[in-house]
Amino acid sequence: MTIALYVGLIFASGAVLGVFGHSLYAVTVVKSNPRRPTPEEVRKKTIAEMQTRMKLTDEQVSKITSIYDETRARVNEVHEKYKPQMDSITKDQRDKVRATLTPDQVSEYEKMLKERDEREKQRGGKAPGPGI
Repeated sequence: MTIALYVGLIFASGAVLGVFGHSLYAVTVVKSNPRRPTPEEVRKKTIAEMQTRMKLTDEQVSKITSIYDETRARVNEVHEKYKPQMDSITKDQRDKVRATLTPDQVSEYEKMLKERDEREKQRGGKAPGPGI
């Protein structure tokens, strides 16, 4: 009976030590590139914070929402106006880089561009821009 008790205690202490040791040495995964909030998420958070901190009335929230809608429309308008120019600059840059590379390097460059364009699509079209 005493031997069984000692064996049980040894087993229990091993389990406790194992759990404690695991918690000391376990690797915590850190996400290096957390997902960016969408503009709509940022907008909702901003308005919620303003409501809390400034005690906005419903009328004020409505007016601020309209201001944000108008601003978004203006920014989109400017973006669309200059998008062809930005696309032209990017194309020019890529063409100049291609002209500098060997045929084998061009093949690898095309793969890199395709991967970059795919990442851009996944992020919703938010690329770092030309020169990168």
